[in-house]
Amino acid sequence: MTTEIKVPVLPESVADATVATWHVKVGDKVSRDQVLVDIETDKVVLEVPATSDGVITDISQGEGATVLGGQVIAILSAADASVVATSAPAPVTSAPAVVSSIIDIVVPVLPESVADATVATWHVAEGDIVSVDQNLVDIETDKVVLEVVAQASGVIGKIIHAEGDTVLGAQKIGELNAGSTAASATAAPVQDALSRDELASPSVRRLMTEKGLTAAEVTGSGKGGRISKEDVEMAANKPSPTPVAAVTAPAASVTQTLGERSQKRVPMTRLRKTIATRLLEAKNSTAMLTTFNEVNMKPIMDLREQYKDLFEKTHNTRLGFMSFYVKAVTEALKRFPAVNASIDGDDIVYHNFFDISIAVSTPRGLVTPVLRDADQLGMAGIENGIRDLAIKGRDGKLSMAEMQGGNFTITNGGVFGSLISTPILNLPQAAILGMHKIQDRPMAVNGKVEILPMMYLALSYDHRLIDGKESVGFLVTIKELLEDPARLLLDI
Repeated sequence: MTTEIKVPVLPESVADATVATWHVKVGDKVSRDQVLVDIETDKVVLEVPATSDGVITDISQGEGATVLGGQVIAILSAADASVVATSAPAPVTSAPAVVSSIIDIVVPVLPESVADATVATWHVAEGDIVSVDQNLVDIETDKVVLEVVAQASGVIGKIIHAEGDTVLGAQKIGELNAGSTAASATAAPVQDALSRDELASPSVRRLMTEKGLTAAEVTGSGKGGRISKEDVEMAANKPSPTPVAAVTAPAASVTQTLGERSQKRVPMTRLRKTIATRLLEAKNSTAMLTTFNEVNMKPIMDLREQYKDLFEKTHNTRLGFMSFYVKAVTEALKRFPAVNASIDGDDIVYHNFFDISIAVSTPRGLVTPVLRDADQLGMAGIENGIRDLAIKGRDGKLSMAEMQGGNFTITNGGVFGSLISTPILNLPQAAILGMHKIQDRPMAVNGKVEILPMMYLALSYDHRLIDGKESVGFLVTIKELLEDPARLLLDI
């Protein structure tokens, strides 16, 4: 029996996608819920997991190929369970570690603007055998997650600070007993069998984070203890054994059983608390107002359809909508300097550069990494820059430098199906532009009704700095540039 591996259904505002990364190759044996391939759209990266155990027998679309929603990109054939079981390496129950030295596991040096951090997730336990450069623990700051990797192969000795503890930069949080070459050689198969990251795919790990569970709390039903989404749901719905656990471990998630209904209390992550604080500050400390307009996207869609293949062949990147949005915003900011300014106390700071923040949805929350000097980038440079930021955001690899600054923010809720919204300011910026779902609507054109792909624009701005005339003029400029994209090239 064979199963077709297809591109997920894309949002209506996304015309096509790109095969970003294949995590398997033809002939590889895979298990259910294992991530096979990453599909990249204008703003988000979609993971395609295996729907059953089997063997990859064909990959029809390689990395970099442009694909459509629902398109078949590979074939998964059912594998003989006995063959898989026979070919799987035997689990290693123990391995002697020859200790030669003890290496301190320490928190990375934190940026000057960050006072402390939180131990987010330990990926290993005391006694685990690890290999060099393996991720041991995630350290969460206000905006970014830092990974602490093993400096050598060996065995985890002591874990001093558990998950949820507040720690400082360069503080010791554990010990690694560095082993000899023999111990390092043994560590590889053991790690393959026991690594928590390997037991659960990224999508399953995200689900565990949402449910407030760790890998130790979920029993995997797959091969070698692999954890599936069903295992996570089963563990999440399991009632808490005793209320004493909630008392002895107040930092952990608490489940209260009320008959057949239950509720769970999970502490906010540091990033989520920071987002909440900044959003409330924006609402309470600014005179925020939102103005709307709509834009006919047909000219841009026709232009993309005509040149997307040549553009991708020439620049080795796909032509999306975000490059047009960024180009239009940058040109409009040049014409309306107040929108590119910010308030600092009693002063107005006008910026003569154009750093655009791009709202990116990540498993840990919404972040706004910055595309630097957008006015100096071509369409291909913008597309590559946004793609790199989106991938780093998905993987938790964004640096503090990439998160700081920015004069204006673009958020595209249309990729999730949002028709219209009122975006909240990203302080200390004075304005934010919301892009939305592209939807066919009947429009009056020269006295006749035509069906056109229309999109609502929403500009939220600080009325203390930006007057109504400037805000409306700024939004109309963006509308005119998007409806006649040739003006972006001619600078008119």
